[in-house]
Amino acid sequence: MQTLLVVLLIIVCISLIAVVLLQSGKSAGLSGAIGGGAEQLFGKQKARGMDLILHRATVILSLLFFLIMLLLTYLS
Repeated sequence: MQTLLVVLLIIVCISLIAVVLLQSGKSAGLSGAIGGGAEQLFGKQKARGMDLILHRATVILSLLFFLIMLLLTYLS
């Protein structure tokens, strides 16, 4: 069981890294980080197309990572 979970964790980790690297940057520089975060928080920028798919994949993979790590911790 642990071996299967470790293999699954490695696959999820590599997939999560790939999905994060494929995402386009929302804004550049420190001023963009402050302003861009506020715009995204209040919904002025909506993700569309491939950005939306990558965002959802990131959320799903991060939840899988968290759950697998909890299971591995519980089993060991």
